[in-house]
Amino acid sequence: MRFSVSRFLLALTVLCVFFAAHLRAQELKGKFVTFDVQGASTLPFYGTQPFANNDFGMVVGYYTDTNIVPHGFFRTPKGEIVSFDAPGADTTAGLDRGTVAYSVNDWGAIAGQLQDCTGLFHGFIRYPHGSFVTFNPPCEECGNGQGAGGTGNINIEGAVAGFYADANNNLHGFVRTPGGKITTFDAPNGTGTTIVCFETCLNAGGEITGWYSDMNGTHGFVRHADGTFDTFDGPNSVASPNLYTIGGSINDQGDITGYYLGADLVYHGYIRKRNGKITAFDVPSVKDDEYEGTFAVSINAFGAVTGIYSDESNVNNGFERWPDGSITTFDVLQTNIGSGQGTRPSTNNAQGQVAGWYTDGNNLNHGFIWCLEDDCDYKR
Repeated sequence: MRFSVSRFLLALTVLCVFFAAHLRAQELKGKFVTFDVQGASTLPFYGTQPFANNDFGMVVGYYTDTNIVPHGFFRTPKGEIVSFDAPGADTTAGLDRGTVAYSVNDWGAIAGQLQDCTGLFHGFIRYPHGSFVTFNPPCEECGNGQGAGGTGNINIEGAVAGFYADANNNLHGFVRTPGGKITTFDAPNGTGTTIVCFETCLNAGGEITGWYSDMNGTHGFVRHADGTFDTFDGPNSVASPNLYTIGGSINDQGDITGYYLGADLVYHGYIRKRNGKITAFDVPSVKDDEYEGTFAVSINAFGAVTGIYSDESNVNNGFERWPDGSITTFDVLQTNIGSGQGTRPSTNNAQGQVAGWYTDGNNLNHGFIWCLEDDCDYKR
């Protein structure tokens, strides 16, 4: 990994800010910055959807325009929004093809997917100066709806990981080195479905998390940089063949978060340490109806976890679980919302800032940043 004095000083500053914010977590509910990309559609189920933020406060995602064409975007730490299309993306009106940005590293490199005029998906990297590289794992005879539609992660070194659909619609993981070499993989004993999760599922050391299926259900995995696997299930999971554990995020320490379906048929969040120890958790007073619960989706450098939980009306709300186990809940203040709507966190950066989207009462999506600081934007 490259080292610089500026990155060391940034890390030290972030550490101080993170713990200062954490000390106030029990006193504050935080604040939101909400935003929409100019030109985004106002039709239900479209709008603006941020997927990731980096440690500098840059946010990336995609929006769908009024012609039903998806475009990537990034929002700078000062609030400027820039949209872009990856080369080769189909921008024909009404087809809902185009460009989707899923992840961003601390250098500002962005990874995501594009869909071309044949319907085939490709991965892309957009570099900070605006140039692109596109790629696809080996996918002979692949066609419409197949290819690298799950290019969702880029690490600090510029490696990319995701999953792709082959010509038989089986799903396989892949990792692409900064030099362009692509290695495909499947979890051991799987039955045709290996999925690398999105946004923060490839760490600086080349470890990857996600989930796979076999005859007993769905299991979490970590693929180490040498190609070996560890697989796992959540504690007190439902009995085989209905096991269901999702690997949702991995940090540079090798700690993983995600969620699993318990024997009570309620979803629970968990943190899996590098040594394999798993700690389950729930948001206090979470709705405990069957197939509802706590869904952890991102873990930052210090072990803070963000995710979603359902309230008594099946409305989505956000949470951040701090390293000491305390939990702060939050939601974008709205009225007239119902089941399946509400606040949907996606990632949290080293400062504990959360990026994601919320769905209003008209099922329109809007972007948000949540933080405990006085100002969620960086003014320096």
